[in-house]
Amino acid sequence: MTTSSGLNFFNWHDPKIKTLHITWFAFFLTFFVWFSHAPLMVFIKEAFDLSSQQVKALLILNVALTIPARIVIGMLVDRFGPRLVYSGLLVTSSVICLGFATADSYRALALFRFLLGFVGAGFVIGIRMVGEWFPARQVGLAEGIYGGWGNFGSAAGAMTLPTVALMFGGEDGWRYALGLTGVVAGLYGLLYYRIARDTPKGSTYFKPRKSGGLEVSSKRDLYFYLAMNVPMYLALALLAYKLSPAGVGLLSDSTTYILWILLAVLFVFQTRQIWLVNKEHLQQGVPELEKYQFKQVAILDLAYFVTFGSELAVVSMLPLFFLETFSGISAVQAGLLASGFAFMNLVSRPTGGHFSDKLGRRRSLMFLISGLAVGYLVLSQIDSGWWVSLAVMATMACSFFVQAGEGAVFAIVPLIKRRMTGQIAGMAGAYGNVGAVTYLTALSYVDYSTFFLIIAASAALIVFACAFLEEPRGKIAEVLPDGTVQLISVE
Repeated sequence: MTTSSGLNFFNWHDPKIKTLHITWFAFFLTFFVWFSHAPLMVFIKEAFDLSSQQVKALLILNVALTIPARIVIGMLVDRFGPRLVYSGLLVTSSVICLGFATADSYRALALFRFLLGFVGAGFVIGIRMVGEWFPARQVGLAEGIYGGWGNFGSAAGAMTLPTVALMFGGEDGWRYALGLTGVVAGLYGLLYYRIARDTPKGSTYFKPRKSGGLEVSSKRDLYFYLAMNVPMYLALALLAYKLSPAGVGLLSDSTTYILWILLAVLFVFQTRQIWLVNKEHLQQGVPELEKYQFKQVAILDLAYFVTFGSELAVVSMLPLFFLETFSGISAVQAGLLASGFAFMNLVSRPTGGHFSDKLGRRRSLMFLISGLAVGYLVLSQIDSGWWVSLAVMATMACSFFVQAGEGAVFAIVPLIKRRMTGQIAGMAGAYGNVGAVTYLTALSYVDYSTFFLIIAASAALIVFACAFLEEPRGKIAEVLPDGTVQLISVE
């Protein structure tokens, strides 16, 4: 299969195609592991006699760590390279997955589920890897394939893991299914380290001068950057509240207060680290060639907030939405009808990236998020009077714009500043989780129709913000260790 971009995705002799395939499969496994508990929850709930509140707590814990993890992983991948970090993440997640599979108490389940949230940061690693291997004219499509095909790991787990558990049989079948998932992830992590390479032969892997935060180009951008960190900590504080006695009751009041204090301390610590990273070069003045505008990063963060954030939120509630809206359908049928939203990832993300490569970065992003707003506006009108088939078609049409928008976001991320691609991807990815927390919190206070309207309204505001996004043009400058400046084309 050769595309209009000149990419033959079956040419394994092309090193960049080989790198794309082994990397999207690494991402596929991280999502397979991350959401492996969801299709087996009925077995887990029965084995531990869990209440509905305890099940909700596990679902919250599954995403709690992903927000800071994506920031941390972004820093690590820029410093140590995607090959080492992806391998390390897969092997580590294998051990944690085996711990979850062998847990003998609810507290152990909760601990390992919380730790497995870290594997959700795997997405960030491949963004830098793919960005290193593909030129700007092809990077949108390549990143879209990486994100779309890898993201399918959660759907693949939902389709296969219950069958695997039944094949093993017995009351511990679910444990063997989860354990097998962990073993496969660990073995692939070792294989990835063996066959992957950070850059094409002869290319330089540019690293940040300092670790601890993004390097910005002006003091105004520094304050903007610090302000953009605040919503991530607010989302984590909200998650802690949801686990408190006022929410699902997993944490005591005193533990919740301790977590809030720790988050405040971490915010102060990160603020200091960002200041230290930027203090010296801002005082000396940033050379014109090395400047970039932080507003580009902020706009992409907001775009991913509404695209991936809404996807995570909607995938969580859609089966129940169908079940409660249409009489006469079973829980299994509702789940199958809702699965169409996730299935669109296979083609939607690559299409969004391809649009970005061919039709312009800003134009594509604005068009796709506008389509997302209209899509959710339509979903807000669905009621029991609709034909079920028409509701499913509306859902899948909306999901196309949601996931294509995600592809358009990450068609731009690798073109802003090469040596900080991991951190920029990590921040955008974290904002996706912030969006999910925000929308799911809104859902707990409003009905389904209003929930969809809230997403549509926020999307309309973000389309306006995207109008200020400037297309990456010309070349970005990176400095070699010997001081030589290398120019990288972003057109």
